[in-house]
Amino acid sequence: MTIIANRVDGRLIHGQVANLWATKLNITRFLVIDDEIAQSDIDKQSLKLATPSGIRLSVLPIEKAAHNINNGKYDSQRLMVIARKPDRFLQLLEHGVKLDELNVGNMSQTEETQSLTKSINVTDTDIDVFKKLNDKGLKIVSQMVPNDEAVNFMSLLNK
Repeated sequence: MTIIANRVDGRLIHGQVANLWATKLNITRFLVIDDEIAQSDIDKQSLKLATPSGIRLSVLPIEKAAHNINNGKYDSQRLMVIARKPDRFLQLLEHGVKLDELNVGNMSQTEETQSLTKSINVTDTDIDVFKKLNDKGLKIVSQMVPNDEAVNFMSLLNK
């Protein structure tokens, strides 16, 4: 399979993703899936600047990303799919993309969130989406960096 890793991370591409994860997994392309970011030249330029040399970057609306994945556009690459929120991955699944595992990284704190860990904060909507992803058979873990132990994310939700 072309998809090596899937990550929810509010920061998208940053030090942990760009250096630690990309190196550990030998990623050749980041695919950021987000309808709004795909329309923002400023956001796309910022992501390009954060992407290490030697790694390609695609920033696409979810439907286009699903189409590209399902049609084998990235089959010769080692792809890391990244989104700010879990609902983007639910939409990918609904568009027929096969996903094995989702890693939940940093989700920032806001007035609407509750803390699961010091770096993972979720809204009620996020919780519903994670439950739907879990019900679809997607393995969901939380692992900030490759050297950390992967924790079953649903156990964090059910505390």
